[in-house]
Amino acid sequence: MFLISQNISLFGSSVVVFAIIWHITLETSSGLWLTLSTVCAVLPEVVISLWGGVWADRYNRKHLIMLADAFIAAATLGLAIAFWSGFQRMEVLLAASAVRSIGSGVQTPAVNAIYPQLVPREGLTKVQGINQTLSSLLMLLSPAVGGVILSIDITWAFMLDVITATVAIVILSFIKVEKVDRAEAPASVLADLRQGINYTFGNPLLRGIIICYACHFFLITPAAVLTPLLVKRSFGGEVWKLTANEMSWTAGTIVGGLFVSLHGEFKDKTRTIALCLIAFGVTFGLLGAARHFALYLLIMGTAGFFLPMMATATTVLIQEVAQLTMLGRVFSIVQIISASAMPVAILFFGPLADIVSVEAILIVSGALLVLLGVLYQTRFPH
Repeated sequence: MFLISQNISLFGSSVVVFAIIWHITLETSSGLWLTLSTVCAVLPEVVISLWGGVWADRYNRKHLIMLADAFIAAATLGLAIAFWSGFQRMEVLLAASAVRSIGSGVQTPAVNAIYPQLVPREGLTKVQGINQTLSSLLMLLSPAVGGVILSIDITWAFMLDVITATVAIVILSFIKVEKVDRAEAPASVLADLRQGINYTFGNPLLRGIIICYACHFFLITPAAVLTPLLVKRSFGGEVWKLTANEMSWTAGTIVGGLFVSLHGEFKDKTRTIALCLIAFGVTFGLLGAARHFALYLLIMGTAGFFLPMMATATTVLIQEVAQLTMLGRVFSIVQIISASAMPVAILFFGPLADIVSVEAILIVSGALLVLLGVLYQTRFPH
């Protein structure tokens, strides 16, 4: 029930995100407006998520998720009303994106921290694999739905998000989740915040995971963001080729998610993470070396296969290592990294792609990912 509720909510949110980006692109054709949209969608989430982690450890995580979902839905409903009233300025979209981002910053740490309260330790990997598969399927579906709705009226995309959030809240209300009892009396929010940071970076294994996560997200950015540019430059700018580029990656993630779901458990998660990093490095390097589009798509799908394995092993390892009363704050730090690493990386890799080829960037970033995998296995054995 929890997986259904959260993936329904994710689907509505994803449709809105695609609709907003495409609407801004079609209306302005401006890189500046797209940049502002990205900042508004990311920055508030990064800032608020530290507090979101504290709240996830202080209060009932189920109630926090429901409140955050309702907050996001209310913002989206306000956006729909504004557009129906004829107030369709770009600034309104940016403001709504910022408010929605705040809700995500509160919701995400609570969602990641709640799994050990719902799932036995031995079932965490399988459940995360199922979740990764569902998320990948929805990410394949949501751009198509967003495009269809945008061709009719963008406000219906907003209303779809309101409906899916409402359904998610109703489903979640039937699930019984108790507040996690803390041995010590809650200190001030800032003291809790400092305690979470000190706990995360004071634990060698958690520190290694966090550092690895940051480097991984930074180095995966060229494959995630610049490959459409590679396709256009090297294989042609036909729309079907750009679409195939995205779909091959998503198809790989779906297969990878199913594999994790059926596999059920990774006995040595540190080794799994290291092997996934090496696999990313090798496949990214091969993407840079591929000269035939069919081979390129096959390699892209293979790279996508390892993403659910990496995400599942990392998430479950954190859930197993961190104390239940600290999980919210640990995952808030993970969220900050995942939300901010790619925008920071694209500020470096984007201009670089106009100086050197994307293929060269992929080969170098792939080699660095292989090195990262080797270092992670040798420095942080578990």
